[in-house]
Formats: sequence, C-alpha cells, structure tokens
Amino acid sequence: MEQVEELKAAGLKLIADASSTAELEQARVELLGKEGKVTELLKGVGKLPPEDRREFGQSTNQLKKLFQGEIEQAKQTLLETESDIEPFDCSLPGIPPGGGGLHPITQMMYDLNDAFLSLGFEVYDGPEITSEKYAFDNLNFRPDHPARESMDTYWLEGADGKGGEERLCLRPHLTGASVRYMQTHKPPFRFVYPGRVYRNEVPDARHERAFFQYEALIVDRKVPFSSGRLLVTTILERVFKTNVKTRMRAGYFPFVEPGFEIDMQCLVCRGEGCSVCKRVGWLEVMPGGATHPNVFRAAGIDPNEWTGFYINIGLDRLVMMRTEMDDVRHFHSGDLRFLKQF
Repeated sequence: MEQVEELKAAGLKLIADASSTAELEQARVELLGKEGKVTELLKGVGKLPPEDRREFGQSTNQLKKLFQGEIEQAKQTLLETESDIEPFDCSLPGIPPGGGGLHPITQMMYDLNDAFLSLGFEVYDGPEITSEKYAFDNLNFRPDHPARESMDTYWLEGADGKGGEERLCLRPHLTGASVRYMQTHKPPFRFVYPGRVYRNEVPDARHERAFFQYEALIVDRKVPFSSGRLLVTTILERVFKTNVKTRMRAGYFPFVEPGFEIDMQCLVCRGEGCSVCKRVGWLEVMPGGATHPNVFRAAGIDPNEWTGFYINIGLDRLVMMRTEMDDVRHFHSGDLRFLKQF
C-alpha cells in the first residue's frame, strides 16, 4: 500500500509537470502503458497473501482511474492553450481558388431552358423512378412491345409478375412525364422537361446506358405541323448561334401520330461523314410528332378538342455537335482532364 501511495504522489506530479501534449502522452505511457508502473503493480497482485489481494487490487484500480481522469483533464487544458498553427500574416497574398465551370451537358440544358423560356414555355421536372403505366401504358405502347423487355428497360427488383403502376422501373424516356403534367394542368400549355434516362444499351460512341434527353410539348386548340418544324429550327439556331441544316423524315413512335425524325447536319465532319454520323453526314437528334389521341385520353384531355406537338431532343448528341467531340462516353467518364477544357 505504501507503493500505491508513493506512485500516486509521483504520478500526479508527473502529469502536472507536463507542459505539452507530447509530454503528457509520455507520462501516460509511463504510468498506464503495457509496461507502465500501474500495470506493474497490478501484475503483482497474485504474489500477495490472499487476505491482502482485494484491498491492494481495489486501491490500484482506483489509482488507475485517477490517473486516467487527471490525464484527460490535463489534455483538454493543454489543447486549449497549445497551438501548432504558425502565426497568420494577413499581409501575405492569398492563394486563388481553382477554376471551375459547368459540365457541357448541364450548360446545354441551361441554354435550352433559356431558349424555351423566352418562347413562353414552362420548365417541368418528373421522377426518375416511374412505372409501366407511365412509361408505356399511357403512351400507347402495345402490350408486347419490345421496349417493355428487360433487354431495353431497367426494371426494379420485385417487378416480375406485376404490371401497371405496381411495376416500377428507371425511366427509359422522358415522355411519360408529359402525362403526369397533363393530368395536373389544364390546356392550353407549353412546357419542357429535361432529365436523365436509363436504357439497357451497349455503350459506344453514340450511346450510353444513362444519358440526357430534353422533351418539349405544346398543347393547344390547333397546333399545325409547320409550327413544330419552325420551333425546331428556332431552337437549334439559338443554341448553336448559326443556321443549322436539318431534314425531316417520317418515323414511327407509339405516342405520336403522325411521327417524324429530325436530323441535323453533323457538325463534327461538316456533313462529309464520320464515325459519329455513321459516315452519312447526318445525325438524328429529335424524334417527335403530333400527340396521339390515346395519350390525350390517358391524361384526361379530349383529343377532339385539343391537339399537341412533341419533340424529344437527344441532349448528349447536341453537346457532341457543339463541342465537335466524336465519342459521347467522354462526357460521362468523370475524367477531369477532359472536362477542364470546357
């Protein structure tokens, strides 16, 4: 017991004399470490007579707790007064932050938003997780359409054996969002809805599994086909700041009738042919057409009273044309060495 009292006095003095956290750590190791003085006392309990072990062991453990508390208190005091930070000289020049910028796809989206907002459109946003009802049923896709298969669409776990609103998936296109909008708004209206979509694609220079689209829809009493073509031309001119050669081809899409595909001259090769345009000099960027009556019915709108016009812009491909890049995968790689040039 005399050893305990002697160690108590010496230990408290050792802790009190520590003038830095480093010295305090040395004191902790000396007192409480694996080969510390308290540890050595505890190891000797078994050598004592049985009648003395309990009292000696309790006293030594109390001493250990005392040292732990004193060390922690001393540590907090030293941390408040001790500082490893060098004095700050406010007269020195600062370090400028690194430059940053918007991703090219984000910038294109903002530019399109500005262009459509100037024409009286509203910007709408829909959920990325949708259902078979909104992705296919409401858009006039027949029940056996191949787009419903897992080879094209990413169905969520538990979707097997379900249908309609209960069968959930990552949205394979943005068009389903138009029905959500029409169900909660009264025509006439015009709106756009940009966002990311997901397809079970094999990535190549023109395709990615997760990519961006930009859709627009006009609903009014009369929306002539020529108005849609004029809208496409106007938007491309505003985005690219120049006249862009386009052509319109007939195309089939379940949610429009009649449907079309808008091609623009490839700006990577200037129409001469390259890997991006498959050597034909043209690139499909905008399918669309007049809203199918069945889509209006699914949205609760009378197709005999209202007409509509869709366009679906492949946002990633427009970015490829603007930047004259020949591989869309660069924009989704996250490689800052590539993105810093924009």
